[in-house]
Amino acid sequence: MAYINYDNKEIAFKIVYFGPGMSGKTTNLLHVHKALTGHTRSEMVVLDTEEERTLFFDFIPLELGMVEGFALRFNLYTVPGQIHYEATRQLILEGADGVVFVADSRPTEGERNLESFRLMINNLLYYREDPTDFPLVLQYNKRDCERPISTNSIQNELKTGPITCTEAVATRGLGVMETLRDVSRMTVRRFQL
Repeated sequence: MAYINYDNKEIAFKIVYFGPGMSGKTTNLLHVHKALTGHTRSEMVVLDTEEERTLFFDFIPLELGMVEGFALRFNLYTVPGQIHYEATRQLILEGADGVVFVADSRPTEGERNLESFRLMINNLLYYREDPTDFPLVLQYNKRDCERPISTNSIQNELKTGPITCTEAVATRGLGVMETLRDVSRMTVRRFQL
């Protein structure tokens, strides 16, 4: 849920990058952090343990302007992708205003994408969020692989309604900022309603 700071005249939104391990969540955030200018972003915080890693930083998107005289700030998080970190992923997802689901486009990763997507949906439901009315962007990453999965494979398999999809090659920065732009706009639009 958006946090409104009346003293600083800021509205802070939480965006979580969710997906299976090694799908490109961290690579997305590293690219976004590098692409933003110094005065619009904070330092990146890396919570690293022996077996998992979570990244966090916030930024002020100048192109989105202000809402009712309040500046907008986005806090970006990644979750650990490995299935055995479900409790950590669920905790990080709590209070999210928007989610980017990063799917791995390699043909061998279809089942892992589906399993992780199902877990994300279950976590949203746990927090009483309606997945059909929640700011969600499905990013198909690693589109430069050989024979990538189709960009509607997750929707077809799970029989979800239409979801905003982007294609990306996060290692080269392709589609990364577009994905962030889409989820940011959806999040602000939902907040204004």
